[in-house]
Amino acid sequence: MTATIRPTFSVNEPTLYVAFELSLKEWKLALTTGFGIAPWVRTVSAGDLSGVQQVIEQARPRLGLGSTAPVVSCYEAGRDGFWIHRALTQLGLENRVVDSASIEVSRRAKRAKTDRLDALKLVLLLVRVCAGDHRAWREVRVPSLADEAARHVSRERTDLVQAQTCLINQMRSWLALHGTRLPAARRGEWWTTVRDWAGAALPAPVQARLARAHARWQVLETHVAELDTQQQMAAKAAPAGALGRLVQLKGIAATSASVLLQEGLVWRDFQNRRQIGGLLGLNPIPHASGEMARDQGISRAGNPRLQSISIQLAWSWVHWQPSSALSQWFRLRFGHGKRSRRIGIVAVARRLVIALWRYVTAGVMPTGAIVKVA
Repeated sequence: MTATIRPTFSVNEPTLYVAFELSLKEWKLALTTGFGIAPWVRTVSAGDLSGVQQVIEQARPRLGLGSTAPVVSCYEAGRDGFWIHRALTQLGLENRVVDSASIEVSRRAKRAKTDRLDALKLVLLLVRVCAGDHRAWREVRVPSLADEAARHVSRERTDLVQAQTCLINQMRSWLALHGTRLPAARRGEWWTTVRDWAGAALPAPVQARLARAHARWQVLETHVAELDTQQQMAAKAAPAGALGRLVQLKGIAATSASVLLQEGLVWRDFQNRRQIGGLLGLNPIPHASGEMARDQGISRAGNPRLQSISIQLAWSWVHWQPSSALSQWFRLRFGHGKRSRRIGIVAVARRLVIALWRYVTAGVMPTGAIVKVA
């Protein structure tokens, strides 16, 4: 989700505007006082906050500002996350984190791109935004330190499950080379009982490789179980909280509810359903110009974790909540053919996430929803 933060002062007031272009080894700082003032570009080592303070103090007299003039800064969201935002805020700067995908770029086939040029462009966009042009870019809503740390649980679980799937697919491919398949029940030293196409035991190197892969899979399975237990205990510990209320709905488990909440269903402080749709994506993208009109399909711009879990929740909701208004609408409009259902489930996912947001924030129960029996 993006956030719009209005400045507490006018662009006509004496203000120092600073744009950071971040890289692994150094930061480019472009500083100016407004339109028509050539930006001053300096370089500091990456993470050198004292160097940043020194550059700002040098820029004040150079650009004709007093020692008490406010400072507004910005940088693009990326690998460094939000610690820079917290550090700059602690230094007294009014900082904003920019969605890099929303920054205007030239449509020429080739364009020059350097850290210096990017910093210069970013600081001019910052002046435009402070002057009232809030469509110049979109800003990222910064989570609290606790909310940002909480996301590691669901994201770690996702990574572990993907690693498990990768191991299973590898073992299947190894066995396919010998004309056999991975057994569904894998207990004990199961690789010693597998037979190839001719009924012979697998070669010793293949068995050893399967044994090591199975051992790695078991470690991953243990870690996944630990995280699942942690999420279930969190839901039971606070039944009146957002997680506890979500898991009370039939068809929603602690794992999927945790992903929704940790990715920002509550802490992003949505104001309306359109903001939720902007974070989730999965909306149609029309292309109409003159007499030409065509549909470009469904947008994939959005939070990929929310997109994945929302589709899973939509199928689960249709199955476990057949009497709900959303499930009935889906069957009435899209219940004719496999392709139609796959298209319609995307609309269900968007509506379901909005309904769950209203439920956890305002207590509005989804129409016709069934609550689990204790």
